[in-house]
Amino acid sequence: MLRNGVKKLTLETSSAAIGFTSLLSAPDFLHYSRDHRSVYKVLEACRLSSDYKAASAIHARIFKLGYGSYPSLVASLVSTYLQCDLLLLARKLLDQVFRLDFNVVIVNLVIEHLMGLGEYGFAKKCFHKTPVRDVITWNLMIGGYVRNARFEEALSFFREMLDSNVEPDKFTFASVMTGCARLGAINHALWVHRLMTEKEIELNPILSSALIDMYSKCGRIQTAKEVFNSADHSDVSVWNAMINGLAAHGLPFDAIAVFSKMEVENIFPDSITFIGILTACSHSGLVEEGRKQFNLMSSRYSIEPQIEHYGVMVDLFGRAGLLEEAYAVIEAMPVEPDVVIWRALLSACRIYQKPKLGEVAIANMSRLKSGDYVLLSNMYCSMKRWENAEGVRELMKKKGVRKIRGRSWIELGGVIHRFKAGDRSHPETEGLYKVLDGLIRRTKLEGFLPQTDLVLMDISEEEKEGNLNHHSEKLALAYGILKTSPGREIMISKNLRICHDCHNWIKLVSKLLIRVIIVRDRIRFHQFEGGSCSCEDYW
Repeated sequence: MLRNGVKKLTLETSSAAIGFTSLLSAPDFLHYSRDHRSVYKVLEACRLSSDYKAASAIHARIFKLGYGSYPSLVASLVSTYLQCDLLLLARKLLDQVFRLDFNVVIVNLVIEHLMGLGEYGFAKKCFHKTPVRDVITWNLMIGGYVRNARFEEALSFFREMLDSNVEPDKFTFASVMTGCARLGAINHALWVHRLMTEKEIELNPILSSALIDMYSKCGRIQTAKEVFNSADHSDVSVWNAMINGLAAHGLPFDAIAVFSKMEVENIFPDSITFIGILTACSHSGLVEEGRKQFNLMSSRYSIEPQIEHYGVMVDLFGRAGLLEEAYAVIEAMPVEPDVVIWRALLSACRIYQKPKLGEVAIANMSRLKSGDYVLLSNMYCSMKRWENAEGVRELMKKKGVRKIRGRSWIELGGVIHRFKAGDRSHPETEGLYKVLDGLIRRTKLEGFLPQTDLVLMDISEEEKEGNLNHHSEKLALAYGILKTSPGREIMISKNLRICHDCHNWIKLVSKLLIRVIIVRDRIRFHQFEGGSCSCEDYW
């Protein structure tokens, strides 16, 4: 029986599907086909294993079972065909949705499921085929792009929505602000906030939290404080946004003060509150305060620590050089430590040159990423254990693991300029490299020595310096200096943690040029001014 009188969507059966219908008559599949949720689970297994033969057979059987109107099944089938490079079948499947009587509810659900599976390209195709789009259709596209980390596309769709005379609602602005926050795009953020005010969108806890988070992540922590002070404080999410923003900016005492104010106003903290407080302590080396807050979770607030809290404690001890305590936390955990926790320990082992414990961390990481190999290799390099480092690099080659490239971006005049390490694709490459080369010469005259010990050892010292000189944040900074007037603040965002060489170099540049330079890396904000950094070289 179909809800709301919506007609069944018949799914075209390819010749491949007909050939495999016998597969689906087996008792095991019949057992799983009692309802559409069971069919979806089987189909998802096909998708994850890229088993297009079984998926094609299920495609045929879905119609016979009467599940042809279910958007989750349509989206999963499309995703499976795409993973198996069967683009034609995926397109035919979507075409079939639009051949029948149009129903915007069904199409919206298909878009939602496609976005949930990461198939934003086909969600976009579905959107452009849609003859009628309501505010939900636009919200699904904008929110879907944000969740898939396609923030500029989300903003582009938002502009298109405004041009199409569809009025955005609170859900639209919540998604758009999240996109601005992730980009760190202050000009976009100011525009979105102004537009929300003009349209008289009433603030609720979700929007207030999003506003605080947006300004925090765009480097405007003072503006975030102003929003917080004027917001309704009745919801814990607003407090959490402020505490996490202060933690990211390395302002632990401000974060603790906000937490104390919660108690005065009788707002009960939740598990997210404590992630913010513990992170603030971790980023600033407040070990005893971190211990105290961790114990308060259960003793005063009856909040059982979750794996994320244990992870922050491992990070807290690891950053402070208390590696045995960090390892003791892992051993005492009531739940199985995940890869994030072992990675935090590995990072500390690299900083404090503890290769044996680092190898223990590696041995316990079931899903190694390129950054994990690089951490281990860098640890060996810093100890001049070249053979071990080379062994890790060879293992990466053998397993086909590629190092994640550093990427940085800067927003100027509402346009986001992106740079990769060693990038020469920007239209103004020649000018920015002239600026960069000039800065490198000036910093060397001031006594700056590139930190070459973490660069692969099988190249000359000059080549190592060249490698460091062209890191993405240096290119973004050079471009910012090229395009802005003297004395203007520059903000850069980066996808990875800033390296020690770039950190020390930018400190000196801030002093030489008398500029405030802000770098938001994957972990936190660094505000460089007068030759110092707000992190006090602890990050």
